[in-house]
Amino acid sequence: MQTTVVDHPLVAHKLTSLRDVHTGSPTFRQLADELTTLLGYEATRTVSVEPRQVQTPVGTADGVRLALPVPLIVPILRAGIGMLDALARLLPEADIGFVGLVRDEETLVASTYATRLPGDLTGRAAFVLDPMLATGGSLETAITMLLDRGAASVTAVCLLAAPEGLARLDRAFPADTASVHVVTACVDARLTNKGYIVPGLGDAGDRLFGVI
Repeated sequence: MQTTVVDHPLVAHKLTSLRDVHTGSPTFRQLADELTTLLGYEATRTVSVEPRQVQTPVGTADGVRLALPVPLIVPILRAGIGMLDALARLLPEADIGFVGLVRDEETLVASTYATRLPGDLTGRAAFVLDPMLATGGSLETAITMLLDRGAASVTAVCLLAAPEGLARLDRAFPADTASVHVVTACVDARLTNKGYIVPGLGDAGDRLFGVI
């Protein structure tokens, strides 16, 4: 597995505002969208393209377009929905699937309650959206689903990551057996015994959409 921490002043600036306990949900949603756009730029760096020639007003130009099959974007419900619009703007041709996962707060084990994915992903790149890579259980489950369906590569875009979660994914998806990449704004210090990232930013779903 490959990990990229995006070192950019705008990324750091927006992440600092996301962490702030005084940042309300409307601003938090906007910041999450903006930060996902910045992370998505890096996450899509190796997306497959093919040559294309176009006519300009004064001549012809050699360029590229996204190659087929189109990528798949998969937000992990519910918090991943807060990142979806940003990546869909970068990849408007992409298909969109959904995976619903809920974590047992006692065992910290994630269980699946909804899956809307193509049955065959042969040759396709997939981008998974999950704001918090904490224990890694949810992402390991989602990535496994995609690889089992034949995805050529899976890139997880996360606002924050914990060392424990990254280590789990690294064990689950060795570089010589799977093309898995994590792109994040920061790797924080550690997890609490309840599986929360420290210093983190709290519960991303609650801060995006309110406490339900």
